[in-house]
Amino acid sequence: MKVHVKTKDEVIVIAGKDKGVKGKVLNVNPAKNRVTVEGVAMVTKHQKSRAQGQPGGIIHKEAAIDASNVMLVCQKCGKPSRSGVRIEDGKKIRTCKKCNQQID
Repeated sequence: MKVHVKTKDEVIVIAGKDKGVKGKVLNVNPAKNRVTVEGVAMVTKHQKSRAQGQPGGIIHKEAAIDASNVMLVCQKCGKPSRSGVRIEDGKKIRTCKKCNQQID
């Protein structure tokens, strides 16, 4: 399945408990259609110490959310928008649907 965002994209959450939060995409899983966003969907994990020098304890980390719950934020206009594709010189270029500028 194709996902509309890539790693290191700036996105805004449009649905769920973290609605309205902006963050950077840390990880994309196209097979499950899920993305991990920095500072969004924080979960608590009780981790046992693995090595002798590594302490155990409670850690907080980001959980994956569905890719349909995030929207790409354009760097040029700064607004959340859908992404389109334009072909220039035989290469696909992602573009902002609002301002028609190149995304990356």
